[in-house]
Amino acid sequence: MEENKFKPYVSADKNLPELTSTSIWLGVFLAVIFGGANAYLGLRVGMTVSASIPAAVVSMGVIRKVLKKDSILENNMVQTIGSAGESVAAGSIFTLPVLFLWAKEWVIEGPKFFEIAIISFIGGMLGIFFMVPLRKALIVKEHGILPYPEGQACAEVLIAGEQGGQKASTVFAGLGIAALFKFISDGLRVFPSRIHYEIIRFRGAGFGADILPALLGVGYICGAKISAYLFAGGILGWLVLIPLIVLFGENITLFPAEISVAELYASEGSFGIWSNYIKYIGAGAVACGGIISLIKTLPLILRTFVDAIKGFKDKIISEERTNRDIDIRIIVGGIAMIAVVMWILPIIPVNLFGVFLIIVFGFFFSTVSSRMVGLVGSSNNPVSGMTIATLLIASIALKSGGNIGQNGMKAAIAIGGVICVITSMAGDTSQDLKTGYILGATPRKQQLGEIIGVLAASIAIGGILYLLDMAWGYGSDELPAPQATLMKLIVEGVMGGNLPWSLVGIGAFIAIVIEILGIPVLPFAIGLYLPVHLSVPMIMGGAIRWLVTNKKSINNKDEAVENGILFSSGLIAGEGIIGILLAVFEIIPSKNGNTLGDIITTFIPKKFPYIAAGNIPNIIGIVVFVILVYVLYRFCVRNIER
Repeated sequence: MEENKFKPYVSADKNLPELTSTSIWLGVFLAVIFGGANAYLGLRVGMTVSASIPAAVVSMGVIRKVLKKDSILENNMVQTIGSAGESVAAGSIFTLPVLFLWAKEWVIEGPKFFEIAIISFIGGMLGIFFMVPLRKALIVKEHGILPYPEGQACAEVLIAGEQGGQKASTVFAGLGIAALFKFISDGLRVFPSRIHYEIIRFRGAGFGADILPALLGVGYICGAKISAYLFAGGILGWLVLIPLIVLFGENITLFPAEISVAELYASEGSFGIWSNYIKYIGAGAVACGGIISLIKTLPLILRTFVDAIKGFKDKIISEERTNRDIDIRIIVGGIAMIAVVMWILPIIPVNLFGVFLIIVFGFFFSTVSSRMVGLVGSSNNPVSGMTIATLLIASIALKSGGNIGQNGMKAAIAIGGVICVITSMAGDTSQDLKTGYILGATPRKQQLGEIIGVLAASIAIGGILYLLDMAWGYGSDELPAPQATLMKLIVEGVMGGNLPWSLVGIGAFIAIVIEILGIPVLPFAIGLYLPVHLSVPMIMGGAIRWLVTNKKSINNKDEAVENGILFSSGLIAGEGIIGILLAVFEIIPSKNGNTLGDIITTFIPKKFPYIAAGNIPNIIGIVVFVILVYVLYRFCVRNIER
């Protein structure tokens, strides 16, 4: 079989330290730190950053340099546990703040610390449990098909740190360049990380790019085809659908907007049209694409389940170390126990049918999430799109059963909250298991490490969300909680009977057309759902890989591609580390009521106002990013090109 041809970095017959006291305590510490930083970042700007690679780099620094220990699998375990904090935070902050918002509107008592912690823990555990039987189907059997860019990048970073030499220098060159780029852009604000232009002569159309090193690196690792599918989805949204809406609906007020399309476009530009209409179309496309993906993958998933059950029924325990998962009987028993807990606990106000919805949609979206992060990485995993689909279906089901009003809406958010954490955790676990597969880690030990990380992060996120609400309150300028606000509108829209179903349906049928044409529907749908600004740098990374692969003057194309993957891994790592650092700066208080982040971000505008004037920052950003693209190419072909 295909998976038997792959040889991991550490062979199956070797037993190196993995789940040690050092890796557990360091991993738990990083899970809490990264979870807190990402919670604040997500509530502030609506997105989080992957913590796998930053955790791996910190692990190497502590274990290899400080403790003078030499175990790549122990380093891998630290990042496995540490990255769980980011995933639990991402799943929680997109939904659970809605309960705080409703508490203020309804003048009732808000959720308690332990309620948030339990919902997060249940979602995290189910995300891990669902991924255990899916590992062989998605990580092993589709190795070489699903790239899992961050998982692969994390493995390359750890291997480079182990081997040293030119490989290490390539990774850490990318890391340093990306870190400097990110700090100058989002730290000092010399130039913006997002550049956007309204195309005046093409009314309604907008275009731009998030000039971020990590997106360039993800595009290179994913390759030209996947990047092109993502870019195509973005083009459809921003250069076709938005102009059509502006052209034909100019003087019409289309729900969910409360003003006419013309007024919306005049006040907010193409972004206003995207946020009010295209996001719903994209959510429908992602949901339908996920269903199509699940249907196509279902035979492989079922075969994997059957093989697992047969193996344990026959008491086959002679599997190689690198192929041992947690016993399937423990997984099934654990899922059943969690289902009973959800049914009994008043914290999650759902009946047996609600529990059934959580289990079914949890498994469904775990599969979809794993496939999506396999294509575009965890940082670009549209968790909110899948949560929207869950909230739509859950709210409809609850309303049909007569469960409406405050109780019905709280039940919908509880279901959505658990599903959101499941989805986020499944994506993170997939990346971690991919890293472990490349390195030769023991899957069972990694899965145990994920459970430890989820427990620590769930306890931490309960306190963090509660304290942030006390400090500023959700919906404020300091914590606008954009994703949670969207989820609140969706639940209220369904329960009130005023959701834009036409937009969701349009997205679903676009996905069906794309599938009929034979184009991979998920990357296209993701490109439609996300701003085109994300896919532009990714297509540039994919184009560099295509050039390296097809240019005749390059002697050793395999080595050139590998150089690019190593450098791209460094780009992802560098931006991730600085992203976490900047998030931490945002909560460190300083003088005059400001944070350390406020001082850093206002330094350049105050000291050099002419740099921040007019269109100069955009021009600087474009020039610097073009240079970065060229540097990526040069690292690919150095010492190779004739």
